[in-house]
Amino acid sequence: MKKYITLALIALNLSANAQTKAIEGYEIGIDGFVSASNQGGAFGLGPKFGFRLNENLILGPSFRWQKTWSSFSTQKFSYSIWGGGIFVHGRFKNVLYGGAEFEMLKSPVNYTVVAPSTNWVPTLFLCGGFSKEFNHIVRVNAGLYYDVINHANSPFRTSYFMTIKNPQTGQIQKYLPLIYRISFFFPLDRPDKDNGDPTEEVEPEEEY
Repeated sequence: MKKYITLALIALNLSANAQTKAIEGYEIGIDGFVSASNQGGAFGLGPKFGFRLNENLILGPSFRWQKTWSSFSTQKFSYSIWGGGIFVHGRFKNVLYGGAEFEMLKSPVNYTVVAPSTNWVPTLFLCGGFSKEFNHIVRVNAGLYYDVINHANSPFRTSYFMTIKNPQTGQIQKYLPLIYRISFFFPLDRPDKDNGDPTEEVEPEEEY
């Protein structure tokens, strides 16, 4: 646990240092999901505040809240998961993005230990995928996320969608810590429409 706390402090220090560098702008980000069935469901939100250091790099603090509920016969229960961390994304030619997202989450979910000494669970997702900005109003990121920590009590385990099966029996042997996620980023410094797009080059007027 100490190494995860140290990693979180380093991440927060990086976020603080970003404020002292030349910041070109700020963005509000959000990702979310919802799932439901006749036995329960879940929904959650992951807001972010981004410091845009240049057109290709954004980083900052992130937060997460998730609500899960289940119903089996006469038994019903629900619980909440919450926490925070830091993210860093690199953007490439308004087409692709890649980066990392670290979070420490307070979760009551226990898959391997009945009475764990702590309920704080670390996640460290390496991510990448499609990224596109639309008219300086919203940027959409859609990609795959791989948790390199893959903690036994990660609340995202039920969202892992890729499996390794026994070729002879067809039974699932292992779940890969891979999820998909769609995020939306809204710039807080959108250029004024009357002033045009500052990223576009203005052709010089011809002299007569």
